[in-house]
Amino acid sequence: MSDEIFDTEKLIPVLNEIMKAELAGVVRYTHYALVITGPNRLPLVDFMKAQASESLLHAQMVGELVTGLGGHPDQGIAHIEESHDHSLETVLRESIAHERRALDLYRQMLEIAEGDSVYLEEFARTQIGEEELHVIELNKLLRDYTIS
Repeated sequence: MSDEIFDTEKLIPVLNEIMKAELAGVVRYTHYALVITGPNRLPLVDFMKAQASESLLHAQMVGELVTGLGGHPDQGIAHIEESHDHSLETVLRESIAHERRALDLYRQMLEIAEGDSVYLEEFARTQIGEEELHVIELNKLLRDYTIS
């Protein structure tokens, strides 16, 4: 039935890319929780662990959509770029870049689903809102640094 309502040929590949990006977020934020040092380490570790948990939840939700639409969830994660510079500023900037990539993928999902499914539109809009909030929060954490 979903084949009659949704353009699954376009939607499922985007959903798989979202799932891989979210799974990369699990690895990225777990890594950051391990390497962050300095006087603000403890609250930032908690923040990064929460981001990793949320990324896993999002990956699972998107994977359920993939299988619900008759697709097969890809195994693997998106490429994780890392500078190997674990300064807080670099970690935050890399996090913002990661969140922006996820935001772009959810926007692609919305574009494909728009007009065909209220549920998928609302799911995409909710995820876009969450990713935008993450970018806002990360930018607030960066305020102590000179933004170039």
